[in-house]
Amino acid sequence: MSGARLGRVLALAAASSLVLAACAGGGGGTDAGGDVTSVKVGFMGDLTGESSAIVIPPRNGAVMAIDEYNATNPKVKIELVQYDSQGKPEQATGLVTKAVTQDKVVALIGPAFSGESKAVGGLLEESKIPSVSPSATNPGLAENGWTYWHRVVANDADQGPGIAEFLVKAKAPKKAFVLSDDQEYSVGLAETVAKSFTDAGVAVETDKFSKDASDYSSTVTKVRSANPDVIVFGGYYAQGGRLLKQLRDGGVTATFASGDGSLDQQLVTGAGAAAAENAVLACPCNIPSADVTGPLKTFFDNYKKSANVDPAIYATEGYDAATVFIKAIQAGNTTGEKINEYLKTISFEGVSKPIKFKANGEPENNAIFIYQVKAGVLKLLGPAEEAKIEG
Repeated sequence: MSGARLGRVLALAAASSLVLAACAGGGGGTDAGGDVTSVKVGFMGDLTGESSAIVIPPRNGAVMAIDEYNATNPKVKIELVQYDSQGKPEQATGLVTKAVTQDKVVALIGPAFSGESKAVGGLLEESKIPSVSPSATNPGLAENGWTYWHRVVANDADQGPGIAEFLVKAKAPKKAFVLSDDQEYSVGLAETVAKSFTDAGVAVETDKFSKDASDYSSTVTKVRSANPDVIVFGGYYAQGGRLLKQLRDGGVTATFASGDGSLDQQLVTGAGAAAAENAVLACPCNIPSADVTGPLKTFFDNYKKSANVDPAIYATEGYDAATVFIKAIQAGNTTGEKINEYLKTISFEGVSKPIKFKANGEPENNAIFIYQVKAGVLKLLGPAEEAKIEG
C-alpha cells in the first residue's frame, strides 16, 4: 500500500464507527518464553445500522463458537474484536486499517455485506489477513484474484437462479418484474434473477431506485402497468418492507419474492403483516428451529442460551466461519499467512453445511433454501429443489 493511500485510509479510520470488543482483556500476547498465548480475530459488519438484523445473528454465532473454544483452556486463546461498519464501505475501509495496524488481528470474520467486502478485499489481501464472510453473496467477489478471501455461503449466481427456478416451478409465470436499489448486493442479485427468468422463457421488465429513497411511487406505477405474475426484489429488508407495502397499497397483488437480504421479520413489520403475507424468500442458509434434531438441535439450544434469542439468518454460518479460524489456530497457526495456508486444506462438517473452500474462496456447498411468510411469520419450506409454495 502506498504511503499516500495509507494516509487516506488512516484518516478514514479516525472518523469511522464505534469499535466494540467482544471479550475483555488486551488481546494478542506471548508468554515469557515468547510463545503465542492469544490472538485477535475480528468480526466486521453492520451491528447498529438499518440492516443489522442480518448481521447480529452471525455475530452471535461467532461469539458463541469462540467462547466455547476459550472455555476449553486452549494453549492459544482467541479474542474476538467487533467492528461496526454499519454496512458502509467507507467505514469498513477505515476499520480494516485499524484492525490491521493497531489491533493486529490475524484473521477477519466478514465483512458481512458485499459492498464493504468489495471495498476492503484488496486491503486485506495486501495485509495478508485471511477473511471468511458468513453472508456476503455477490458473485464478483470471487473474481478479484484474492487469495485471502473466503465465504461459507452460496453466491447470488446460485441464489438468483434458485429464486427464479423455484418461482417458475411454483407459479409458471409468463411475465416477471425484477427490482433493485443501487447497492452492490441488490444490483447483483437482481441481475442474476432477471437472466434466469429470461433463460426460462419468462418475459422480464426491470427497474432500479435509490437505496435512500422513501417514495417508490414511480416504480409502483411501472410494475402496476406491466401487470407481472411475479415480482422479485434483489435487496435488503429495510427497503424491501417499504417497497412491498407501497406495491400492495398501489393495488399490485402479484407474488413478491426476495433473497437473503430480506429474510428477517422486519420485512413483515416494514410492510405490514397483510402486505407481507405469502411473500417468498430465498437464502443460502438453513435456519434451525426448535423442532430440529441432531447437531442443529444442539446448536439451537446452545445459541438460545448464549444469545438469549432463537437463531436467525446466518447464525449457523457465523458459527462455522469462526470455527474455520478456531481449527486453524488449534493446529498451531497464529499468523495470517499460516492461517491462510491452512484454509486451503480445511474440511469439516459444519453446523450450516460441510465446510470446504474452492481455490477462489468459494464454498464447495451451494444449497439454497426457500422460506415463505405465513400468518406473519417466516416459515421454512425446504431446499429450493424440493420446496412447495403455500397459497
